[in-house]
Parts: sequence; C-alpha cells; structure tokens
Amino acid sequence: MTTVADLSQMKGFDPKLFTAYASQVGHGGALGISYHDHGPDWVELGLDYHERLIGVVKSGVIASGPIISLMDMATSMAIWVKLNRFRHQATLDMRVDYLRPATPGKKIVGRGECYAVTKSVGFVRGLAHEGDPSDPVANVAATFMFTKP
Repeated sequence: MTTVADLSQMKGFDPKLFTAYASQVGHGGALGISYHDHGPDWVELGLDYHERLIGVVKSGVIASGPIISLMDMATSMAIWVKLNRFRHQATLDMRVDYLRPATPGKKIVGRGECYAVTKSVGFVRGLAHEGDPSDPVANVAATFMFTKP
C-alpha cells in the first residue's frame, strides 16, 4: 500500500493514484470521494449520493460537511497538480458559499483550481456542481499553508 511518505518522495503528482490511495484511508475514503478528471492546475473529484451523507432525512439533501470535505480535497490536490508534486500543507482558510441545496439522488462534482502559489501559500478557487458548472451548488475560495519545504 502507498503511504504519505511514499507520495512525498515521488516525482510528479498523479491525482488519480492519490485518490485511489485516499479512497482506502481517512475521511475521503469514508465519504467515498472518487477521481473524476484533472488538468495542469485543476482537479475534479466526485461524491456519489448516498443515504449516509444526508443531513436532514425529510429533505434527502446531502449535508454540508461532505461537500466541504470534497472541496477541501479537490482544492488541495489542485495545488499539487500545479506544483507537479505532493507537498505537506494545511488548510489555512476556506470560504464556502452555498448557492442552493444539492439535488437528492445526484452525484456532486467538486472542481478545484490553483491560480497562484507563493513560497508558503497556495491559492485556490472552486465549484461544487451536479454536472453543470453554470448551475453550482457551492462556490469555494481557499488558501493552504505549506508545512514542509
């Protein structure tokens, strides 16, 4: 099994491989977050609808916590894709603006984009949507602080 230590020693960064690792451990694995797609400075992850993720049973809407976790992971990975390497970091600040409730039964796609990196901070933005980015569930802006060189 791949470990975080292995990931920090790898050349390059493969978001598909990382998501396969993360799906077996930790919070992302418990939620069922999956790889969707990526580009040179962005990552898309998926969160399938599941009853265990519902916030209020009567509504059938996925709770905000799993969506925040999805976006935290997608935006984090966008930094590593842009850097082309895994780098230890901590979420310094994350603002999530919910624009509407998620539709019960639909998969949520979380897209994170890294638009700037300094010596100690990565800057990202993103959207959570159900397949149509022009109709987002939430908008995200975040910063991550690097904890190791």
